[in-house]
Amino acid sequence: MIWFQALRWPGIALAIAAALNWLVSAQAAAWWLAAVLAGYALWQTLRLARLHHWAALPRQRELPMGAGAWDVLFERIGRYVNLENETRSELSAELAQLHAAVDQLPDGLTLIDRLDHVEWCNNAAAELHGIFASGRPVHHFIRQPEFVDYLDNSGYRSAPVIALPSRPGRFFELRLHPVDDGGKLLITRDVTDQARLDAMRRDFVANVSHEIRTPVTVIGGFAETLLSIEVDEDSRREYLSTILKQSQTMQRLVDDLLTLSTLENSGGPDTEEQIDIRAMVEAIASEAHALSQGGHTIEIRIDDKPTVLASAIELESAIRNLMTNAVRYTPVGGRIVVQWRDRDGRGELQVRDTGIGIAAEHLPRLTERFYRVDRSRSRGSGGTGLGLAIVKHIMNRHGGDLAIESHVGEGSAFTLRFPGRRLIGATPSGADGDEAPVPAHPDADVGDSPGSIRT
Repeated sequence: MIWFQALRWPGIALAIAAALNWLVSAQAAAWWLAAVLAGYALWQTLRLARLHHWAALPRQRELPMGAGAWDVLFERIGRYVNLENETRSELSAELAQLHAAVDQLPDGLTLIDRLDHVEWCNNAAAELHGIFASGRPVHHFIRQPEFVDYLDNSGYRSAPVIALPSRPGRFFELRLHPVDDGGKLLITRDVTDQARLDAMRRDFVANVSHEIRTPVTVIGGFAETLLSIEVDEDSRREYLSTILKQSQTMQRLVDDLLTLSTLENSGGPDTEEQIDIRAMVEAIASEAHALSQGGHTIEIRIDDKPTVLASAIELESAIRNLMTNAVRYTPVGGRIVVQWRDRDGRGELQVRDTGIGIAAEHLPRLTERFYRVDRSRSRGSGGTGLGLAIVKHIMNRHGGDLAIESHVGEGSAFTLRFPGRRLIGATPSGADGDEAPVPAHPDADVGDSPGSIRT
């Protein structure tokens, strides 16, 4: 087709020239050919100029009109341009979808060229680092010395974890990854939770090591003494008694750790049964009397027979922890009161003492592992620092909570709150909400007043 279109008009011109040569003269045929060739050259030049003008436009526009072979050529160029435009539109749509998806990522992504200038970033990176324009050095936006040193001398070593002014209290890891053209991809990731977990793990290891160090040192020292020197029978028994006491301290710590691990790794009590609260409290109170050795007054105020659906082993452990703590942290001559009440459709078992009390700033952390208000006093009383953490987890597993109220010099009140669904045959009292809470005092109930916390 293109050959036909290209040669049709020259063929017609030559035919006319031959006719002129035969009918008129050779000179007339020559003039005709000269005029036709000049016109044809001018026409082709105009078409080439229009095509050149179209190709030089800053953006694609409509193709110029053509005739003959130019019409075929422009048609094919038009099809090619349309195909390119469709391909470009598809790529633009895919790129827009990709950018939209990347902008939804919580991690900041910043593309940096080989000169450390910002080429592109997603919304998260723009918000975290305040990036507002491309082509500027990345350290204009991220000025922390740790990152600048990492950027200049990274070799893609360990990524720094820094705080950003745009997110107070949060910590972010800034990690560089190489890209093909010599640039870098900077990924900014919030690692606050991971950093806190790492800190908790370090604190846990440090606390366990600290708690074990003292009994291990004592056991090792007395054992070495018994092996190296001759001692009399009274000293030997004293040394062995000390070794036994410290080994029992270590055993309690191990038992509490195993108990806490079991409570944290299971969703709820394995077995549940109907528990007579008064009978359980009276049994534990006898142990508390033995620990107190007559130094405290322990009073049980449970007139009826409340029954709770719970794990007997876990509930006994929670009550024992509270009553043992009350004895340990109440001076000789103090009073400990254990009482039960139905309130607002829930059951509450409260252990209240007239002990030394706890300052308000310590209350939110009392149920943390190994948290101690006074480390020397706690260790001297034989505590492991895990008791209240165990109580908290036991109550959480039973759908309840632990309420704590304390005032320095006045005593403390620890209340186990059971949901109504765990009360067997109880008649709620105070459901109308008329009963107002009163301050923590030897004869008070736990409320939500200042100096109290619920966990």
